[in-house]
Order: sequence, then C-alpha cells, then structure tokens
Amino acid sequence: MKRTSYSRYILPGVAALALTLSACGAGNEGGDSNGVTQEQQDAFAELSGTLNGAGASSQESVQNVWRANFQGAASDVTVNYDPVGSGGGREQFIDGGVAFAGSDAYLDDEELATATERCGGTSPIEIPAYVAPIGIAYNVPGVEDLQLSPETLAQIFNNQITNWNDPAIATDNPEATLPDLAINPVYRGDGSGTSENFTEYLAATTSWPHEASEDWPATGEAATGTSGVLEVVGGTEGSIGYADGAQVTEAGLPAAAIGVGEDFVAPTPEAAGAILEASTPVEGRDPEVDLAVDIDHTTQEAGTYPIVLASYLIACQSYDDANEAELVKGYLTYILSEEGQTSGNEDAGAAPLPDSIRETAAAVVEQIS
Repeated sequence: MKRTSYSRYILPGVAALALTLSACGAGNEGGDSNGVTQEQQDAFAELSGTLNGAGASSQESVQNVWRANFQGAASDVTVNYDPVGSGGGREQFIDGGVAFAGSDAYLDDEELATATERCGGTSPIEIPAYVAPIGIAYNVPGVEDLQLSPETLAQIFNNQITNWNDPAIATDNPEATLPDLAINPVYRGDGSGTSENFTEYLAATTSWPHEASEDWPATGEAATGTSGVLEVVGGTEGSIGYADGAQVTEAGLPAAAIGVGEDFVAPTPEAAGAILEASTPVEGRDPEVDLAVDIDHTTQEAGTYPIVLASYLIACQSYDDANEAELVKGYLTYILSEEGQTSGNEDAGAAPLPDSIRETAAAVVEQIS
C-alpha cells in the first residue's frame, strides 16, 4: 500500500504565526472539571517552561483546546503550536526547531531516517492524536445534500467535470436542482497531509491519474491552510474543497456524502472511525514506538466513510534537555488521557481514539525521557 496518513483515528524555529495562550487565559479555560482532573492538576503543577510544536493546520482547533486545558493545569507552561501544515511541521521537527510535530501523514522513509538522527539515533515516536473525516465542502446555491460517487469526485478535482449541472453529478443527485454554474475546485497550496490523504483515496479508488502527494498535483484555486480553503469555498459560489470535517462544520459549510458500495455516506466521526478495522501497521517500523498504519480506502463496508485522516503526534523518545522531555511527556500524556480525548471531541469535534489505541499510545509516551 501507498503511504497514508493515519487516516482515520481522530488520533528554522517557531514562526511568528504561532499562537500563544496566556497563562491567565489558559487557567480560566483549563480549570473546567471536564478538561482536567485534580490528579492531572497535581501531576502537571510543577512543570514550567515553553514547549514549541508545529504542524498540520487541521489540528489547530483541537490543539487550541488541548493547550488551554493543559496550561490550566500547568500554569507555568506556555505551549505554542504553529499551524504551518503537516510538511512544515515535520521539517521543523527534523531540523530541531520544535520539540514535537502534528502531522496528517506519517514520516516517509527518508524523513524517518533523518528524524532518527535528530532523536539521537533512536526511532521517533509516531502516535495517533485523533480520527477525523476529510469533508468535501461545497458552496452550490440550492443544493443542501450533495452526493458524489468516487469517480465523479475525482473528475471534478481533475477539472474533467467543470459545471455543476454536468450529467455525472445529476446521476448522483437525481432529486437535486443543479445550477448552470462553473465549478471552482479549491486545493491546499501548501504541503498538506490532508492533500496526501485525499489524493491517496482518489488514487486508490478512481481513475485519478496522479500519484498520492501532499503537494496538490492538479489545477484549480490554491489556498493556504485549512482556514484558507474554507474561506475561499464559503466566499465563492460554485466552489468545492477538502478540509478537516470538524472545521468544515465549524465554518457552517455543508459537506458531500461520498459513494461507498450502494450507498452514500456522510463524513461523521463515527463513519470515519469505522474504517479503522481495515487498517494495517506500516511495515519496517519499530512497533514499540511507531503506531503508523496504512488504510484501505477501497473498503465497501456499509456505513464507512472512506476519505479520512488520522493526525499523528511526532516526538523523540529522549531529549538532551530534561525539562523539554518532561514538557513533551506531560503535554502528550494529557492529549491521550480520557479527559484530553473527551475535550477534543466535545470542544473541537475530534473523534476520540478507541481505548485500546489510546492506551497503547499513552504507554509509548510514558517512555519519553
């Protein structure tokens, strides 16, 4: 199988765009009993310092929730997360610019080798943070419940279907009134794990002529980051784009149901999580610390949404700076706790990991030193 991002589990230095939550504000948000337990308050209270991370913009909303809650428990800690995209986050981590990365695609073999060097000769940690569907957001006047078969979707994004009243779209939507309106495909102009997951799906299930890549291979209108894609789609009639499903919902945009077998399946977290049963571990990885998987996007299982991403957290097993190690360990421990997963779901729409996967990932984090 081709390299995929953990597509299904909704799991130079930090740029000026990095968001920093003040200790005061974080304390107000993180003190909520639903976000942090008293035990976590006690465990994290003595931590101090600044923890820098970077990566997938699709993680931005849930990272903001996790950062706020964690900083509420660790009031002397500042956590920064720069949503530069999966590729940028992995690059900054490998270069030593940040202590951890968020990524919607696991490290490729070349990146794994250089990340191992960055981590002092030991394999880096790759664990899921959450599961999420990739929503196909659209802005088509008069169309509220769009349905798209895989082949129709591929031809739209490859500029082979260029108008919303095309017969192929009409076949998928027999009860819809489709306008005579040009289609504007919107794609990520920056390196993106979301792009990689989406193109992996297209390459696996349709006549899509391009290889899977985090760099978009076709034409259309480029936008930067998840927010950029959703801004263009929401502001331009006739547009269609792809983005983290929870953020599509936050933006108030509809998302298409995708053909699976004889049915069309909406991008709910539950439907995205169902594809988990088809996942297999990536070959050649250290199973003790690397939980990367390949996904079977061709599944025909009823009720399964096939365009998914699983966001990874990437870190080292050990750090030269003991305090940095404690900060990474503490923050990732919170993310993988029941409370972290619940708050990510309730406050940012990130589907929590199954307990078995969450517990395995937490055991990996426990090894950080």
